[in-house]
Amino acid sequence: MKPPIAKRIPHPHELHGDVREDDYYWLKDRDNPEVIQYLEEENEYFKDIMRPLEERTEQIYQSMIDRVPESEVQVPVQRGPYFYYSRLEKSKQYPIYARKKATNRNMLEDATEEIVLDLNELAEENGYLSVTALRLSNDQTRLAYLENRDGTDRYTVFIKDMASGELLPDQIPNVYIYGSVEWSGCGDYLFYTTVDDNERPCRLWRHKLGSEAGSDELIYEETDETFTLYMETSQSGKFIFVYSHSTTTSEVRMLHTDEPLSTFEVVDERREGILYDVEHWGDDLLILTNENAMNFQLFKCPIDDLHTREIVVAYKEERFLQSIYPFRDTLVISGRENGLTQIWMLRDNELELIQWDEPLYTVGVVSNQSYEASEILIQYDSLLTPRTTYGLHPLSGEKHCLQVAPVSGEYDHSQFRQEQLWATAEDGVQVPLTAVYHKDALRDGPAPLILYGYGSYGANSDPRFDPYRLPLLEKGIVFVTAQVRGGSEMGRGWYEDGKMQNKRNSFTDFIAAAQHLIDEGYTTSSQMAARGGSAGGLLVGAVANMAGDLFQVIVPAVPFVDVVTTMLDTSIPLTTLEWDEWGNPQKAEDYFYMKSYSPYDNVEAKDYPNLYITTGLNDPRVGYWEPAKWVARLRRLKTDDNILVMKTNMGAGHFGASGRFNHLKEAAECYAFVLDKLGVTSDVEMANPR
Repeated sequence: MKPPIAKRIPHPHELHGDVREDDYYWLKDRDNPEVIQYLEEENEYFKDIMRPLEERTEQIYQSMIDRVPESEVQVPVQRGPYFYYSRLEKSKQYPIYARKKATNRNMLEDATEEIVLDLNELAEENGYLSVTALRLSNDQTRLAYLENRDGTDRYTVFIKDMASGELLPDQIPNVYIYGSVEWSGCGDYLFYTTVDDNERPCRLWRHKLGSEAGSDELIYEETDETFTLYMETSQSGKFIFVYSHSTTTSEVRMLHTDEPLSTFEVVDERREGILYDVEHWGDDLLILTNENAMNFQLFKCPIDDLHTREIVVAYKEERFLQSIYPFRDTLVISGRENGLTQIWMLRDNELELIQWDEPLYTVGVVSNQSYEASEILIQYDSLLTPRTTYGLHPLSGEKHCLQVAPVSGEYDHSQFRQEQLWATAEDGVQVPLTAVYHKDALRDGPAPLILYGYGSYGANSDPRFDPYRLPLLEKGIVFVTAQVRGGSEMGRGWYEDGKMQNKRNSFTDFIAAAQHLIDEGYTTSSQMAARGGSAGGLLVGAVANMAGDLFQVIVPAVPFVDVVTTMLDTSIPLTTLEWDEWGNPQKAEDYFYMKSYSPYDNVEAKDYPNLYITTGLNDPRVGYWEPAKWVARLRRLKTDDNILVMKTNMGAGHFGASGRFNHLKEAAECYAFVLDKLGVTSDVEMANPR
């Protein structure tokens, strides 16, 4: 079957004395039957290419299924008289949320389980389902949750009566996916945020239980189109904090949960470039701020005097403070140091670092714990260690292991290696990489390798355990993550050096990482694949133009590849929110800089590696037309015979299919393609030396 060829309709963009040809702009109109037809033709071509790989896909899929434990139960988190947890059964697509009533953890085994919410009962066969933001009222008699069935960011609030198990008539549509639902202390009111026509969460509402959503009161509207709204309830449960937030500036409003009809009070008015977070601890507010401290410092102020500040944790340049967790008996802070996640306890007015045995790891505080907790739950994992939950004593700082997540099948961590590598970027900066592989993978020389990267929004790519990666490791695949600039792995400055007019650093860092892996004998260009999703899809898409010859195959998932056109179109969801990340192309300097790396604008008549591209028709974050246009232009201009496929999920959005087995199926499909192009035969198995 020949690949589809999209028709060309001239559509020049003119700005700043420059003309950009965009012959595939017409693909943006999803109401045009020809657009849907083209996407379906690409899907048919994808199926045709993948047909010879069906057996391998199934083999990889089954090897992943074999790694699914019979049961996975999270360590219960205490909230009042209940311990809450989620569990996954091997035959189920979705988690089951449950609770047990007990006075302490030792009594849980004999306590009766009560189902809070079983997502499998909500799911429809072959349908999309996403459920987030499970919020219980203070008396724990009502559950509010968000549900979506089309893959967009618009969710509906449902409220379940925990005694009867029935849903209340209250239903609230168009609520944002993240940080958007919180209860009043009395449980009679629900606060929530909704989105505008551009999917920007910007309106805060108050809903009285039993009333119609149409009569809800608008409390606050964020009118600055570069800001979003989100909410959090304090660890103590005493306050709701509402954040107006951009990538560079924040402003927080607070409300006592026992006074739901009162007015939200501004903690500190917004000032350009100042970011801050707020928490409640005893009689004080804690304020974590970057004012005069790029990597943040911590202050406190009396609740009744927000202008009086006292320093709690002074600034240290090498220590990046990110989140604060106040408990009755101690204060826990998470952040980064030496390129790794870290947790500190405040003891005798000094931060004490919690120590771990492995040189590479990821550690974090479990969310939604009780302010009164007698032990603080910490989750730890590494590239070799499955998710491990520890209980941390709030006074002594001693920790003990509560649970190690099960790994189905044989797993001997001594058969694998993890290490941190450093690549030298073109400007001399040392870029960290994390690698995991079977101990025999490099025995006979360079090995097939998959290099992953993201590098945007300050998001981090930390070393985590993935049981579904084990079948690939056992076949000798080396997995490497390049922690390129644009993330925050090395602190806030690492992020600043990979955004706006520094964005090209992300791409050149990734290229330097790939070259380092070749130079050090880990792999060769004919054995290496690159992967990245969303903004990571932009990363590997730009690299395909800049240094595609370093890779045999590149996998951009839901890739943001038409940067200039999207950032000029304020009708597209999220565009205005991202001007502080990428730049505003209405400004000539930003325009020409963005154009210099935008993957769609830089496709050339040259050879490209094999490309496996995915998108979602309902994606509100990266429009399907971006990868569709990119693919169409690549098909016209590329001069090689390598395979280029695009799979469009016609019933989902940014995160692909829902349900863990559907996710694994998609992953197996992708791996089958990658391994085929890397020349990895299906019978290679490192556990049985060649």
